[in-house]
Amino acid sequence: MTTSFPETKTGLRLGLASAAVTGCVALVLFAGLPLRAEDANPVLAKVNGSEIRQSDVALAEEELGPSLAQMDPATKKDNVLSFLIDMKIVAKAAEDKKVENSEEFKKRLAFTRSRLLMDSLLANEGKAATTDDAMKKVYDEASKQIAGEQEVHARHILVETEDEAKAVKAELDKGADFAELAKKKSKDPGSADGGDLGFFTKEQMVPEFSTVAFALEPGKISDPVKSQFGWHIIKVRKSATARPPSSSRSKARSRPM
Repeated sequence: MTTSFPETKTGLRLGLASAAVTGCVALVLFAGLPLRAEDANPVLAKVNGSEIRQSDVALAEEELGPSLAQMDPATKKDNVLSFLIDMKIVAKAAEDKKVENSEEFKKRLAFTRSRLLMDSLLANEGKAATTDDAMKKVYDEASKQIAGEQEVHARHILVETEDEAKAVKAELDKGADFAELAKKKSKDPGSADGGDLGFFTKEQMVPEFSTVAFALEPGKISDPVKSQFGWHIIKVRKSATARPPSSSRSKARSRPM
């Protein structure tokens, strides 16, 4: 049976054909036996030894939200299960390619973690807060912990060796455009955007990188900086003090879509 797949919030559609695209070979075993009545969280499928349970499907249904609204329960479950199988396959392929080691991935992971922590706290506390004033008090107390945190907005060029980094720095010293050089020279996935990392806090980057980035004045370019990922040339664009969003905006984000 061929099924369509739910669309995520990023607009990405995944199908079982993705396994062929990535060259990832997966063993998928669907649970073909009747479920025991006492099994409240049964295994629905296995992908390369990794289990997908009923609770995983329920969580995915909640996350995918509006894209599933017009489906009947049986179709919805089939589509979400297929989506989770595809996600496991492609995620394994990404792990094999060490995608998680890129600066861009680490930045996005830190952002997603912070947003999830915020949304979870506001949602949990919101269940107990019966008025907007009570919810605002919860938010204000939490926001005090992050007010005043420093951020910088930077670009970087990542290369394999110190000699390559020195050559890049020499070109920049002669007036080469940083963004264009990043597109040509950098091995980081974010090089397509001219090496733009956006705003980040110190803990969102590896220490060697953050130490230099937060010491640079806006507009200045660093000497070669070594990290576990290779050699970086960093250019800081702006620095700012992080401010939490208003409580009304955060409350709106914590509500179901």
